[in-house]
Amino acid sequence: MDVPINGLKTAMLSGKPQYGVWLNTGSHVVAEMAGHCGFDWCLIDGEHGPLTLSEMVPQLQALATTPTHAVVRIADPQAWMIKQVLDIGAQTVLVPMVDTGDQAAEMGRAMLYPPHGNRGMGAAIARASAFGNMTGYVRDAGDQVCLLVQAESAAALENIDAIAGAEGVDGVFIGPADLSADMGFPGDPDHPDVLAAIDHMIDRIHAAGKISGILTFAPERSKYYAERGVGFVGIGADVAIFGRALKAVLAAIR
Repeated sequence: MDVPINGLKTAMLSGKPQYGVWLNTGSHVVAEMAGHCGFDWCLIDGEHGPLTLSEMVPQLQALATTPTHAVVRIADPQAWMIKQVLDIGAQTVLVPMVDTGDQAAEMGRAMLYPPHGNRGMGAAIARASAFGNMTGYVRDAGDQVCLLVQAESAAALENIDAIAGAEGVDGVFIGPADLSADMGFPGDPDHPDVLAAIDHMIDRIHAAGKISGILTFAPERSKYYAERGVGFVGIGADVAIFGRALKAVLAAIR
């Protein structure tokens, strides 16, 4: 049994925009439903979603039955959190609140086994290796993992070259909501200064030869960023989508 190819990583590195949705309900049924809708990826949100590791596993299992790639966001830039989500079977990991190149490099090391990194050797008894049935997992896993770090602060804006250039980082995801708040424009991610900062960071990420990513619920902004070469584009969240749909059903009757 071979380590699965990370199709999302391959597609993003080819330059093709990959569109996805945030999963915040914590429901494996919603994950499976979303996985059959044609998204390139679905993100299991361990930062703002009410999730434990045990609640992430059923969502990973559900998405594994669909054509859609699973991404897991951890709660904080901590190496031990990366180790745990890799062991439960995540291949692509999104790490929030990375402000410096040193932090980014630390996250990169956490994705890989020694001698290239410092990931703990526990996958032989974990879901990641099909519970030991992938005999080449330790040898091959590093080629198929993908690390995206989030630049979403004024400090990250200042340090974007170091973050994007960090070894082990495959891409940098820009978080407009947190970035706008930290720049002094809370609740206004479309402020001209914020949009200019985002464009600057995209340019610097691409200059480093890395994948860029962003989340926006506005279709015209999604198209704009795809045209700018952004490879990892979040276009919605299950909670927001369901909320709008439920209100629309009620409004149609009333």
